[in-house]
Amino acid sequence: MTVMNMNPPVRTAGQGGIPPLLTPESLLTAQAVRRSASALMAAAQAGQSAHFTWHPERVAVAAAYVAGVIRERYPDLQVPYHSRWRHFEAGGLDRWAMVAHQHGLDGHTARLERARSRVDLVVISVLLDAGAGAAWSYADLETGQTLTRSEGLGVASLRWWAKGALSSNPLHPTRSDAQALALVDAQAVGRALQVRTDNPLVGLEGRADLLRRLSLALEQHPDIYGRPDAPGLLRPGHLVDTLFRQAPTGKIKASAVLAVLLNTLGDIWSGRHQLGGVNLGDCWRHPQAPDGWVPFHKLSQWLTYSLLEPLEDAGLTITDLDELTGLPEYRNGGLLLDLGVLQARDRAFHTQRWTVDAEPIVEWRALTVAVLDHLAEAVRGELGLSMEQFPLARVLEGGTWAAGRKIAQAKRPGGVPPVHIESDGTVF
Repeated sequence: MTVMNMNPPVRTAGQGGIPPLLTPESLLTAQAVRRSASALMAAAQAGQSAHFTWHPERVAVAAAYVAGVIRERYPDLQVPYHSRWRHFEAGGLDRWAMVAHQHGLDGHTARLERARSRVDLVVISVLLDAGAGAAWSYADLETGQTLTRSEGLGVASLRWWAKGALSSNPLHPTRSDAQALALVDAQAVGRALQVRTDNPLVGLEGRADLLRRLSLALEQHPDIYGRPDAPGLLRPGHLVDTLFRQAPTGKIKASAVLAVLLNTLGDIWSGRHQLGGVNLGDCWRHPQAPDGWVPFHKLSQWLTYSLLEPLEDAGLTITDLDELTGLPEYRNGGLLLDLGVLQARDRAFHTQRWTVDAEPIVEWRALTVAVLDHLAEAVRGELGLSMEQFPLARVLEGGTWAAGRKIAQAKRPGGVPPVHIESDGTVF
């Protein structure tokens, strides 16, 4: 991946004409994602987007297509949240339920430890979830199924974790902890994901590095990922206990969950921009963006969506789900290109290979975030449902992600997306 050099800190106009420093905190929120995306969307609506044209007349077509996919996949319209848990259910098998039963995590008395274990699992699984490429597959020996792409990565990470590979205590295999994560290398990830010369996976070293850096992040925040009654044991799953402390009423906003992740796990993103010594993660430059920056935090938001079910199972109520944004990745963004809602000004956009920091990619991802809000409203109209009944987390699952995959399969051999990204395994 090409990493751009940092320029001096960006300044914005403030009171009295004094330009205050742009702070990292102002970019590490879901609101910042939507604000920057809306600015680029306004430019597209005015015909001033550098790389894309916006076709609002195609939104109704896209909404009808997505609504059709939702009805096909969920005829009763009982759509779960968009999350990693759906991938563990590939082929109609609830593998998590099987693992939970096997390890005694499925009873009511195990409710809190079950939630911790689910968070331990889903954090590492999401970090391994960047695009697998079209040539990779995973043979799930326990079910006899062969899976590809996100489903394959999800099931592979579940099997690896359930064997105790990411726990330092063999008596407690269904954990991930800092001590075990620190020992992960590319070879271990490759073995777990069945990578061979005839079964290649992009970004292998990047995925291993993320898990090692996760270990460091856990160690840097023992107040979040530790527990007084378990000294020295640092687990992602201890986030459950922390959120209960932060939410004495039992209610917490989805954006507050995201904020904890962004402010404690930001250092796992290596080779990215920094501001004031703080890693900005999935945040990139664009000249038409407010302050010149476009944050996305795609994997962090994907992780937040994936935490909803474990946290609710533990007894927390997660509110204001639609403060999170749509996910700017190649299925959602590819859907908009394939259905003509967005069109590249230069057709070479679809044949060139791009780095994640390239201006056209940043712009495409920003427009994807903004258009998904428009599209979600239109999809609800097609289904006759309100935002409360059908939040964005269900639109994505039902939904735009599945529709993006379906239209890609119809248009191109192997269902490859309409954009070619040089991935290091940490963004897409």
